[in-house]
Amino acid sequence: MLRIAICDDDSAAVQSNRRIAENCLKQCGSAGEIAAYTHSSNLLYDITEDGFFFDLILLDIEMPGSTGMELAGAIRPFLPSVKIIFITSHVEYAIDAFELSIFRYVPKNDTEKRLPGAICDAIRLIELEEGKFYTIQTSSRLEKIPFKEILFIERDGKNASITTVNGAAKVRKSLQQVHEDLSAEEFIFIDRGCIVNMIHVMQVKEGTVILKNGAVLPVSRSHLQAVKARINAYWGAHI
Repeated sequence: MLRIAICDDDSAAVQSNRRIAENCLKQCGSAGEIAAYTHSSNLLYDITEDGFFFDLILLDIEMPGSTGMELAGAIRPFLPSVKIIFITSHVEYAIDAFELSIFRYVPKNDTEKRLPGAICDAIRLIELEEGKFYTIQTSSRLEKIPFKEILFIERDGKNASITTVNGAAKVRKSLQQVHEDLSAEEFIFIDRGCIVNMIHVMQVKEGTVILKNGAVLPVSRSHLQAVKARINAYWGAHI
């Protein structure tokens, strides 16, 4: 069951966004619980002190006390995989939101049109991250690695080395064979010898891909424009 939090100091906006989120859950055929907050401090307390878990958070940026930007930064260490959608009337926040690894940015004056698509995209991604595995099978072992835990895959001679959030695993297959086995749009070549999982990409900068765990991977010049285009298309356009 998905857990969604909505935080906005405007109670009318909270109710409107809650209605949209409920409709999105029905549209996606997903079960979910929605918690509503009109004070950012209450949401922060529930997460940092009471250990509340959320898969998706809808945040207003302009709130009294702790702003949405500050709140997102405080939440991220406790919920590193949470998807955050910023809702704001200030376009200039979009760049900062991207730096914070925000899932989507929705203008406040266009929530009825833009927010449903953003929420549905987030729901589909969350369910994808939870439900797919890559299986490594040898004569002595069988190992299932969740897609969401795969950071990147590199060529290692005639083999492929899979780096995950928990370590590394080697498979006796070529990089191209592994890519075909994965058969998922989240995995893209950034170099002839490296595949990255876009779920973990935070930024493309100066010919490199920077992952959420701090790993920096070089992107070949021949792949750079295609990588940028794929990531932009995958995460959705920021204003």
